[in-house]
Amino acid sequence: MAWLVLSIAGLLEIAWAVALKYSEGFTRLWPSVIFVVTACLSFACLAIALRTLPVGTSYAVWTGIGAAGVAVFGIVWLGEPVNAIRIGCMLMIVAGIAGLKLSA
Repeated sequence: MAWLVLSIAGLLEIAWAVALKYSEGFTRLWPSVIFVVTACLSFACLAIALRTLPVGTSYAVWTGIGAAGVAVFGIVWLGEPVNAIRIGCMLMIVAGIAGLKLSA
């Protein structure tokens, strides 16, 4: 169950990072509200997962899901550049997440 909650926390991290971009420096109301809500929920889920999972593993997985997810979002929806190095680095993040999960 803790891994599911941690995964939700990572997905919420993607949501708050994207909302932060669309808030345009907190000058737009609804993206700013979405940022605050999803950030609070993400941290709450992380805190719940930390009750049973190791902090180093949890934090690495949480940030890894967020980093890879936001990079994919940027490529797919924002037209950010895609190249072999970028894809390779994202795959290394995913491999690291999987390795941490398997070792826990």
